[in-house]
Amino acid sequence: TMLIRLAYDIQFELPAEVAMVALLHVHPSRANDLLQPDELQTEPKLDVTSYLDSFGNRCARFVAPQGHLRLSSSTLIRDSGNPDPVNPSARATPVGDLPDDMLRYLLSSRYCEVDLFSSIAFELFGQTAPGWGRVQAICDWVHHWVAFDYQHARPTKTAMDVYTERVGVCRDFQHLAITFCRA
Repeated sequence: TMLIRLAYDIQFELPAEVAMVALLHVHPSRANDLLQPDELQTEPKLDVTSYLDSFGNRCARFVAPQGHLRLSSSTLIRDSGNPDPVNPSARATPVGDLPDDMLRYLLSSRYCEVDLFSSIAFELFGQTAPGWGRVQAICDWVHHWVAFDYQHARPTKTAMDVYTERVGVCRDFQHLAITFCRA
């Protein structure tokens, strides 16, 4: 068993009052593993409410005033340290057989431009058998061809940006791999 410290300190200079939704909490499925509260602290102190979005994420909602805003937290979570299970025989379910509520996970988004990646994904991974092997090939490709560098992080970076620039941070690796899988 390992103990992992999760912490952040994010600061903004806001030119005007703005309503915000922050997805900074541990996913509710891991709530029982938390050893300390997982609460968003704001400076200045704001009225923060929480809700679960359609993906099951715990979201914090508040209105931030003009000027300096600081969002911070620190918590401790217990984790087994075991790697994720591996199942090389896992099959891909044909899109036509997916339940209706799963289809939203296949759509393009502002970060995962599935429509722009169809031919790229087919060229790179179309000859790989669907299922675990294809997903592993996608993850291996992203790991091999994309460099990690905090200096290249930006909030507007899309999967296509990561693909063409070949550099990013954690979320960028995820966006690119997910986009390839969806495409």
